[in-house]
Amino acid sequence: MWAAEGIILAQDKFKVFCGTANQSLAHAICGYLGVEPGKAEHGRFSDGETRYQVLENVRGADVFVVQPCSHPVDFHLMQLLLMIDAFKRASAWRITPVIPYYPYARQDRKDRPRVAISAKLVADLLETAGSNRALTLDLHAPQIQGYFNVPVDHLYASPVLVEYFKKKNLGPITVVSPDAGGVERARLFAKRIDAPLAIVDKRRIDINVSEVMHLIGDVAGRPALVVDDIIDTAGTLVKTAEALLENGATKVYAACTHPVLSGPAVERIEKSQIEEVVVTDSVPLNEAARGLSKLRVLSVAPLLARGIQSIHEETSISELFM
Repeated sequence: MWAAEGIILAQDKFKVFCGTANQSLAHAICGYLGVEPGKAEHGRFSDGETRYQVLENVRGADVFVVQPCSHPVDFHLMQLLLMIDAFKRASAWRITPVIPYYPYARQDRKDRPRVAISAKLVADLLETAGSNRALTLDLHAPQIQGYFNVPVDHLYASPVLVEYFKKKNLGPITVVSPDAGGVERARLFAKRIDAPLAIVDKRRIDINVSEVMHLIGDVAGRPALVVDDIIDTAGTLVKTAEALLENGATKVYAACTHPVLSGPAVERIEKSQIEEVVVTDSVPLNEAARGLSKLRVLSVAPLLARGIQSIHEETSISELFM
């Protein structure tokens, strides 16, 4: 379903511009769409301020700006905002940021006193800058769509990941959610591969620190597949894998959309008993992760390209969820 098939769109009023966060993904998207990336100049002033200039006419154009806000998050977010503002002031007809990795999504509510709801703040910033709509991929919390006052198309990487594991033919397998918050994501994944679901009851004792409590469901005598949206420090993933093996799982695999892999993540995964970690190219791998032998990267460029095509042509996007 996600094999490369050329998409040819008229480029006079349809343009795709790339930020600097993940240019390989952005150029792959352009390749599937059959268009050249828009011409622009990224730069910085001597004090570190970023600047951006569009180098071609975008008046009346349907503009898509591809920029996952990965590390360094603040810089890439600011760059995205400046790009959107530049297109607005250049009289683009419609501006759609394509954000495969939405920044500050893990702060989507007040879970403790006197904290910011940063996911809402980012939505406000994107709208204020000039976004007419947005295209995202596997938001940490799907309700973030409701923080926007403009349309949001929220795609899932699960069709790409599901196809990979179907071809892998692991036999009877149990899909596992590493916490209660990811149950819906894991349930949909399990439904697509016709597998039972298990849930790990996790207590988070501090930021980036979690403790596995117990397992809800049966994994004994069969492989387990842990499904999550983000792998950050990999603490949750590794502890979940240990709990699954202690409960009789024969092997543990992992699948996630956003391989942030910060801090000790690579070392933890390498030393763990996890067989394979399958991720997407929504964010670029850091240098340490590129050498991780257990990592397999799948591309979401065809999926995002189809989403962009549907928005531009104003056709249904629902088939991308199948």
